[in-house]
Amino acid sequence: MGFAVGAFLVIFLLIASGGLLLFYREAMIQRISAVITPHKKQVNLLNTIQQTGASFGSMVEPFERLLPRNAAETSVMQQRLIRAGYREDSAVKNLYSAKVLLPAVLCLLAMLTGIANYNPIFIYALALGLGYLGPDFWLGRRIAARQKAIRRGLPDVLDLLVICIEAGLSLDQATARTAEELRFAQPAISDELGVVALEQRAGRPRADAWKHLSERTDVDSIRSLVTVLIQSEKFGTSIGKTLRVHSDTLRTQRRQKVEEQAAKTTVKLVFPLVFFIFPSLFVVTLGPAMIIMAESFKKYLS
Repeated sequence: MGFAVGAFLVIFLLIASGGLLLFYREAMIQRISAVITPHKKQVNLLNTIQQTGASFGSMVEPFERLLPRNAAETSVMQQRLIRAGYREDSAVKNLYSAKVLLPAVLCLLAMLTGIANYNPIFIYALALGLGYLGPDFWLGRRIAARQKAIRRGLPDVLDLLVICIEAGLSLDQATARTAEELRFAQPAISDELGVVALEQRAGRPRADAWKHLSERTDVDSIRSLVTVLIQSEKFGTSIGKTLRVHSDTLRTQRRQKVEEQAAKTTVKLVFPLVFFIFPSLFVVTLGPAMIIMAESFKKYLS
């Protein structure tokens, strides 16, 4: 009996293994080909993303036409999107579509949840206002976050530029190499340096390419860096020494800013002390005395 059960289990396992090999052979071949040729998978994924973005843009295109705007307003909005890191042609359309769809979604949520029954005019006006201004606030936060990342990563970029230049590379080659090396550690500023390298390869003068960098980022430290590079190229001074001095200056400014923020903490702690800590201390210290005094007065009056 035991031998029959063992034989049945062995036969069942063999049949199951054969079925798995037959049914999942194609999946195994795809995995092996993906390991051998990973670029094909990346290209397919990129094509899928591009097709999805194109289909989404065609879906939201009718909504973005509902908002009236002129060429100057569109140019300003496109510049803000570029500062936030969105350089696609469909970014402006998606933003204006969000300014149309988000108010409608908020009004629909207010109607479905029943919040609008309390004060319909105020609730719907609030939903329309928040939905219309919400994408602008979100874009402003994205710009501030990207500028902060660029400001933080600039000293590291300058150090790597100095190393590349002192190793014998030109400024253009050093810029391209720095953008390639820091694409994971500092993606924001690496992306901007990549654009500078592409503009220089396309034949744009070096000064104009770096000026466009300062206009795209709108960061004070980038503006000062561009000014230093243009002056160094104009007067023929050493670019490596100039970048090294500028990097030390930026680190000194960062340290002074941290010290300034640390010095402001004593002033900022006054309000929590006055409104939260001091009242609790008064209750703990004076509370028992007040209770004893109240009991004493009660006995005296009685």
